[in-house]
Amino acid sequence: MRFAFVFVFISAFLLGAAATFVYFYEYSGWEMGSGYSTTAYVIASPKANLTDTETDGQGSFIEKVLGYSNEEKPSPIDRIPEQWIKVDKHKVVIEIENAVWSKFTDTNSMDPVLDKGANAIEIVPEKYSDVAVGDIIAFASDYSEGTVIHRVTEVGEDENGWYCRTKGDNNPRQDPGKIRFSQVKRVIVAIIY
Repeated sequence: MRFAFVFVFISAFLLGAAATFVYFYEYSGWEMGSGYSTTAYVIASPKANLTDTETDGQGSFIEKVLGYSNEEKPSPIDRIPEQWIKVDKHKVVIEIENAVWSKFTDTNSMDPVLDKGANAIEIVPEKYSDVAVGDIIAFASDYSEGTVIHRVTEVGEDENGWYCRTKGDNNPRQDPGKIRFSQVKRVIVAIIY
């Protein structure tokens, strides 16, 4: 009885793998030996030299199967190389200079990325280029008390020098005013839930 169960389970797995291969070979134009691209959340069309949103006009896997495409949005700068992260059975060590720990107030402005109970590791930016579109920064606002933690949506220069604009991910509108570099206190480099 036990052998029959294992045989059926393995057969089902192999049939599923074969069906996936046939789908990509027949319907995506995949050729043996061609390159393919993937993302962290879905298998993209395995066409050589194509991104996961441009697959010979046929659309990506998401577009074909789910009927919609995901818009690319600016992400935070990757500041922590893999070699700086050490994961052991009993501890995690991330080698970051000048790091500070932070927790968050439950304002809902950055839901679902940041919420009450989440912890973050932040660094103090030293120069303008340490703050980029997509980063989440902690800054002193001219329009509210305390420290605000929102995502950078724009970086630029005007007659008064460097500035950035921000928005809470869960807020309908951009924050008022420009944030100057002197107002930027920290940049989030890691979020721990």
